[in-house]
Amino acid sequence: MADRPILLSAGEASSDMYAARLATALHARTNSRMFGMGGPRMAAAGVDLVADYHEVAVVGITEVLHKIPTVIGVQNRLKREAQRRDAMLAVLVDSPGTHLGVARRMKQIGVPVGYFIGPQIWAWRPGRVRVVKRLVNRMVVIFPFEEQIYREAGVPVDCVGHPLVDTVQATMTRQEFAAKYGLDLSRPIVTILPGSRPNEIAQNYGRVVAACERLAQPGNVQFVHAAAHGLTADFLIQHARPGVKITRVEGDTYNALAAADCAIVASGTATVEAALLGTPMVVVYRVAPVTAAILRRMIRTPFIGMVNLIGGRLVVPELIQDDFTPEAVEKEVRRMLDSSSARDEVKAGLAQVRAKLGPGGAIERAADIFAGML
Repeated sequence: MADRPILLSAGEASSDMYAARLATALHARTNSRMFGMGGPRMAAAGVDLVADYHEVAVVGITEVLHKIPTVIGVQNRLKREAQRRDAMLAVLVDSPGTHLGVARRMKQIGVPVGYFIGPQIWAWRPGRVRVVKRLVNRMVVIFPFEEQIYREAGVPVDCVGHPLVDTVQATMTRQEFAAKYGLDLSRPIVTILPGSRPNEIAQNYGRVVAACERLAQPGNVQFVHAAAHGLTADFLIQHARPGVKITRVEGDTYNALAAADCAIVASGTATVEAALLGTPMVVVYRVAPVTAAILRRMIRTPFIGMVNLIGGRLVVPELIQDDFTPEAVEKEVRRMLDSSSARDEVKAGLAQVRAKLGPGGAIERAADIFAGML
């Protein structure tokens, strides 16, 4: 079984984290070598990277247009490597914009495909389920409501729960975090997570900083930026404002969230992380205007934020596109900072969301399924 390798591919930072853990669990079960696309966590887990996820990581419809030649090049590179190395299985993690094309190429060369964290067909582009049925041998999902949709469409599917349940935990108290980064325990802490991709930062960070500038008056609020790996201070400096001090931390996101009285979080995986830590938050997001116009016609859900989708109601405020203004962010954050009852209400909703994310062990169950495909 170990003679032929497994192609393992992740297309962004959160997927790199999941795929790295999956690589370790798969190796323990199969002793197989692995190669593919990913980032530093997968490399540390022993995956031979033939592509970096930064080559394909982008959000939006119009934003992805200039990336199309690069994405196709990466897809073809993975196909060539799968052929050259005689891969016995491809395991693709999230990023359907890239990975459905990889799945198509795997089918062309006879490599079976397992897919972990599939396309959000319940939110938009439901027709993709037909593509999944044609190209994917087994789908492994993380939310119970997804399982029913895929199963009704005739896709072999298993639900394993959310992999973050096992990993999201603080390692410091609020006091220890404040001491490490020179923060005042007597003042509120607002942690910001404006996104991990450069185009997300370009759309979100300036507005978040402007909101922080407003919140900084009369000077009692402190701000922490839990920066994504690879986003340098030089890249962020263009959005800096002299009237607001933001303490930048890297590699300490969970402690930064756990220590916060409130967080401003770009829609995505980070909202689930904040929910697991019980941190009240305001969800924000913005894409290019043309992308927004297209998405309004395509999105089938009443909410954008994952926490609200999982909760089935407005658990936390979400400010999307034109609603995402510095003034609106300031208003929602102040409401939570100034009212203990508002914070308690949000925390109760987040506890309900946590209960829906499964009991833990998602990666181990996924690894069992993918190993079984061999």
